[in-house]
Amino acid sequence: MAKFAIVTGASTGIGRELAKLAAEDGYDLLLVADTPFVDPSAGLPGNVETLETDLATLEGVDRLLDAAGVRDVDLLCANAGHGLGGGFLDQDVAEWRHVIDTNVTGTVYLLQKVLKRMSARGEGKVLVTGSIAGWMPGSYQAVYNGTKAFIDNFTAAIRNELKEHKNIIITTLEPGPVETEFFHRAGMDDTKVGQSDSKSDPAEVAKHGWDAVMAGKSTIISGMMNKLQVAAAGVLPQSIPAEIHRGMAEPGSGTKE
Repeated sequence: MAKFAIVTGASTGIGRELAKLAAEDGYDLLLVADTPFVDPSAGLPGNVETLETDLATLEGVDRLLDAAGVRDVDLLCANAGHGLGGGFLDQDVAEWRHVIDTNVTGTVYLLQKVLKRMSARGEGKVLVTGSIAGWMPGSYQAVYNGTKAFIDNFTAAIRNELKEHKNIIITTLEPGPVETEFFHRAGMDDTKVGQSDSKSDPAEVAKHGWDAVMAGKSTIISGMMNKLQVAAAGVLPQSIPAEIHRGMAEPGSGTKE
């Protein structure tokens, strides 16, 4: 029987690249996103199903679980998430709540459901997309960075709780800025980070995450510069990385017209 994988946030970006890697490794796939898939089978070889649903809601996650049915999940790539730029006081409640509900509530609910079944079986792999943003105060991206701080911390805790299950792997992928639709969807096209040409390649980031979960690693920070940023954030007063982040994410900080 073929291995079965679920990849969320799989229509573009890191999720799309993770889906390619899973397909190449022979997994049957259930690909999930809150945006449409251009190709009904996502243009991938093998047995591929796609589902468009809002993973910010418990009902949306339940639709995913219903689509998976009774199949054992060998690999879950919990990659769904989105950001929101701008000053916190200017943000609409519905917008920042959707970020929290997607990045935190929906992710936690999905992880609990899938990990319960993995625990009963005694095996399974989970790759959760966190971010180095979780290590620094996110001026002009405060809610997003807060959600990633939660995810980075939460996955470390659950990994410890399940450490007796030697065949259950929970890996946290922590990239920095990646060249995806993330910044456009977050309303950050006019920011320095949104316009930066030095963002990571999503295929490279996905490969780092894939190799890490397959090797049973707990955490992978993708990219040397990102590793250095995390190291610095761990020793500097919070006011310094907050000011650095402001310079990258403040509306109008970009130079391109």
